[in-house]
Formats: sequence, structure tokens, C-alpha cells
Amino acid sequence: MVKSSVPLVALLAVSTASAGALHGIQPGDINRGGQACDDFFDYANGAWRQQNPIPDYMDRWSRRWQSGEVNKERVRDILTELSARNDWPKGSAGQLAGDFYAACMDESRIDALGVEPLRPWLDEIGAIGDRDGLQREIGKLHAAGIAVPFVVFAGEDLREPSKTIAHLYAGGLGLPDRDYYFKTEPRFVEARAKYLLHVAKMFELAGAPGEQAQRDAQTVFEFEQRLAEASLDNVQLRDPKLQDNPTGFDDLAKLAPNFDWSGYFDAAQMPRAAVNVTQPKFLQQVDRELAKTPLPQWQAYLRWQLLHAAADSLSTPFVEENFAFNGKFLTGTTQIKPRWKRCAELTDNQLGEALGQKYVEKYFPPQAKARMQEMVKNILAAMDDTIRELDWMDDATKQKALEKRSTFVAKLGYPDKFKTYDGVAVSRDSAWNNVVAASRWNVADNRSQVGKPTDRSRWGMTPPTSNAYYNPLQNEIVFPAGILQPPAFDVDATDAVNYGAIGVVIGHEISHGFDDQGAQFDAQGRLKNWWTPADGRQFAAKGQCVVDQFEGYFIEPGVHHNGKLVLGESIGDLAGAKIAYRAYLKSREGKGPEPTLDGFTPQQQFFIAWGQFRGDETRMETQRTMIQGDPHPVAKYRVNGPLSNLPAFQQAFQCKAGDAMVRAEAKRCEVW
Repeated sequence: MVKSSVPLVALLAVSTASAGALHGIQPGDINRGGQACDDFFDYANGAWRQQNPIPDYMDRWSRRWQSGEVNKERVRDILTELSARNDWPKGSAGQLAGDFYAACMDESRIDALGVEPLRPWLDEIGAIGDRDGLQREIGKLHAAGIAVPFVVFAGEDLREPSKTIAHLYAGGLGLPDRDYYFKTEPRFVEARAKYLLHVAKMFELAGAPGEQAQRDAQTVFEFEQRLAEASLDNVQLRDPKLQDNPTGFDDLAKLAPNFDWSGYFDAAQMPRAAVNVTQPKFLQQVDRELAKTPLPQWQAYLRWQLLHAAADSLSTPFVEENFAFNGKFLTGTTQIKPRWKRCAELTDNQLGEALGQKYVEKYFPPQAKARMQEMVKNILAAMDDTIRELDWMDDATKQKALEKRSTFVAKLGYPDKFKTYDGVAVSRDSAWNNVVAASRWNVADNRSQVGKPTDRSRWGMTPPTSNAYYNPLQNEIVFPAGILQPPAFDVDATDAVNYGAIGVVIGHEISHGFDDQGAQFDAQGRLKNWWTPADGRQFAAKGQCVVDQFEGYFIEPGVHHNGKLVLGESIGDLAGAKIAYRAYLKSREGKGPEPTLDGFTPQQQFFIAWGQFRGDETRMETQRTMIQGDPHPVAKYRVNGPLSNLPAFQQAFQCKAGDAMVRAEAKRCEVW
């Protein structure tokens, strides 16, 4: 049978409407030559991707990523306005953000300074004369946010999340993850060779003679390789139980006796209290390095990590060399982002709440927050209904799941109270010094929480951020104002479109509370089993279905997704689409159906909105990096993977058994 490029249900629709006050999906983005039931990713926005190639400075592109770049233009406009004034009160949000951005934008001054802003740091590293001096230098780098070779970060106690404790994390690797140091496939071998050349080049730019730079690069690689060997891999890092290792303060000295923990915690102004060592094996390897590795090797490693961290705040040769490896090679981008974009991103990263209030005043009106609150309420209710109707979970576990869901908190747009960055000294003299000043404040602000009751008002993202997250320890879903913009969310769009785009994102974040990681945390956010043994086995089997599905998704011959790595995000997409669709239908009860727009029914608009929001074109180099270490699947499978399991999608587009977007019933995955 020959299939029409327009769904039959759309051809038969007798009710059509113009956009009017509300608008639907982007009909011009659809690949009319494609088939919704064969490859929905290609169908939903294939025309847009064909007409809008990835910009040279981006590693992926879609209307969503385009919106993120527009968002940076908004941030730039705010920062340009702030930096145009020189009369802001010292220490005010306007002075801090404005001067930080202005110094970052002063490329001629940065180029004239070259490596000189780092000279005192490099000299200090070169002057290290003993193990005590080495540890003091590690502490200084940590205070500036440079994780060498581990990092201490304040966070909720996994067993009692109402308390904040110090966590010790592994860090200090220059390649994307541990496997880059060991895997034998050609792409990893090539990465190691290019990394050695990159490190040597950075040493040369900092003034080292060529042969010395090459020797030091080899030293750095071997040092990092030993650390990598003692690290958890990407799948292990997804298991919170492996990273739950409460350690009394005195026991730190037993685990790593060659480090002066008392001196470190005193200098960091943190209480000498129990900590969580997320990777004990890694910390023991650090301790062996402290005991056995000659100081010159440590100095080479610390110099490299400093250069690596500072590169984008230094002169053009450093920026270009850093981009050549981390941009061109690892992601496939061919052109560095314009300086204003990089400076806007850096200012937001370091001082995001200083400009966040101005951002939300302009770009997140009260009516947007009210509509989001209503959507969140409806989708949370849909999750409740889904849990109650599960046929594989017994009543005892259902009650625990519903109890957990009832404790969810949604944060929308911006914090109730913005950070003031008291004491940060920012000027227009040195971009690097400003980064250090802001980093030190942010590190100290984080450390100040250790030993205190958990402050649930704090945010893990800045208001302009175009992203969202779920925090299992506080059972919170968080949506900054930056993501609550078209095409994710639009106060002038139909419910079908908003539920299909941001609604699925909301459902996705809710579902993270019940994915393979989130399901290990209870209603109070504690890492504690609340499952009966039988239901736990059922849940694991349903997750294995998703693992198997994604193991079969290839980006090129011989390179496929690691199903265990992407399990959590894929459960989130699958359940998110299901419960958002359910909430959408429920929200229309008593209101009547929304009109067909541009030939598409409301049900079709819902799914097309998801395909158009998530439909990224992604460079192959970036896909290879994602396959290795990113828990998110590539865009094609984030669209096609979950929808191929949903009967509602198949009904909306009249897909038949045997179509590529219809998984056989025996292989169909449904977790929630």
C-alpha cells in the first residue's frame, strides 16, 4: 500500500482552524516526504534540519538549541547594558556582572597579557619544595574551583538529606572519561595521541621548551592514566550505592594517611566532621601518588590542570589551542563561538544570580509561571493515576511510591531569594582574576553549607539556564526561566504543543524520581530501599527491556548506545511522554477538544511538538563522545525510542504493526 505523506486522519479531519490567538506546531519544519510511522525524528522536523545546517560554532542544532542561542543574546543585551555604566555601587549586582563581562570582552588587553595572569600561580607550583607545599597548592587550587586531583563539595547526606555534609569526588582528568585512557578502538587511540600533542602545545605556549613540553605531557598522561584506572566507569557512576561511603573524619587518615586532612579542612573553614568518600579506591590511588610520585611529576600535572582550567580566560593562542582539541576534535565544531557568547556564558556560570533577576523581569512574566504551575500540577496528578493503575506493583509498594510522589516540590523560573555575592572583588583589569574571584566565592559559598541543615531554597542552576533537573535528595524538579521559552514553552501556544514539549520535559523530570537511580531514594530523599523484593525484580525486568532496546540503536557501524548508561534518561523520556499525554487529555476535560491546526489533530500536535523540540541534528564527532559518556541518548533515539513503545502515538498517526515506529508487543517497553 502506498502511504500518503500526510496522515490519513489529518486528511479526513473536517474541523480546521487558523492559529488565531493560539498557535500550534511548526508545519513548515515537517518533512512531507517522510513517514511518521517509519522515522518520526525525520518526519517531525526533517525539513527544518535540512534548511538549517548546524552553525560552524555549534555541535548540534534544532529550534531548541537555536532558542538557547537567542537566550544568550538576551543575556548579552542585559550585560551590555550593565557594562555600559561605570557608576554602579561597588559590589552591586550591576557592577559585578557588568565589569566581569567587560573584562572578558576586552580581547586586546587579554591578548597583551598572554600567560602573565597565571605567572604567580605557575611560579608557586614551580617553587613547591616538599609534600607540605604540594598539599597547600592542592588546597589553593581547590579554593579556586580547580579539581586536582579530587574535589570536596558540599551536598546532602545520602542517608539523611536534611543535613549537608562534605563529599569527596574524583576529578583531575583531562580526557572526557576514564575509558579514553584505555580503550583500544581507533577513535580512542587517536584521542590519546591528539591529547598528548595538545598538552605539549599548551606547555609550550606557557613558555616550556619543546622537548620539555613533550616530556611533561607524557608525565601528565601517565599520571592521569593511573588515576583513571582507579576510577569508576560511567555506568558505575550511575549507581548511588557505589558512591555512598560514609567516612568518619578520623577514618580519612586511615584511607589516605599521606594527606593532612585536618589542615585542609581548617584552611577551607569546614568542620572536621564525617564525610562521604564517593570513590575510596580513587582516593587511595591519590594517596599512593602523594607517597611515591616525585614532586617534579606532580608539578607538571598541576601546571597542566591550571592551564587546562584557565585556557579560555587567557590570550588567543591558548583559546585556539584549547578549542582545537576540545572543540574541533572532540565535538566536530569547526569554528569557535563568538567572544560575546563565550563571555555571556562565563558570566552566567560564575555570577548567574547577579543578572538573573533582570533576566526574569524581562523574559518570564507572571502569567508564564502561573501556566507552568497548572501544567506541573496536572502532570504530577497523572503520575499518581499511573502508579495506582500499575498491574505489576503490589499495594504496599504503590503506597510507598505515592508517598514519594506526594513529597515532590517544583521550582519554577527563579529562586525566591537571589545570591548577593557579597565580598567578590571584580574589576575590568583582568578576566582571569575575575574568574578566580568569582570561583573562590562560589566555592566558599558551597563550603559554608557543610554541617548545616540543608537549605532547600538553593538552586543548582541559574535563572537564564536553558535546562532542567531533578534532585532525588530533595525530591525536587527544577525549571529555570531560561528553558521556559519557545519552543519548549509558550504562553501563546495550544495546550497540545505545550504539553508535548515542556510537558514531556516535566514528566521526564518527575520520572527521574522513579528511574533506575531515583527509585533507590525514598519519600524523604534518603538512599533507602522501599521496594518489596518481588516488585524490585519486576522493576528491574522492565528496565532491562529499555536497556535492550537502546543497545540496538547504532550511530554508525559497530558503535551503539550503552543501554545501561542511558537507562535513566530513557525511562524518563518514555514515562515523561506517557504521563504528559495523559495529563494533556485530562486537562481538556470540560473544555472540549482543541481545534485541528494546519491539518494536524491535537493528538498529533502533541507528539510533533516533542519531535520538534527534541529533534537535534548532531555532529558525528559529538555523537561518538555522547555514546561513550553521556547518559542521554542521541536525539534521533530520544524521539523514536520512547514513541515507538506508545500505543497513543501509534493511534494518533494510524501506524500499523510492522511499521518501524511500532515495536512488536513482545518487545514493547513500559516502566511507568
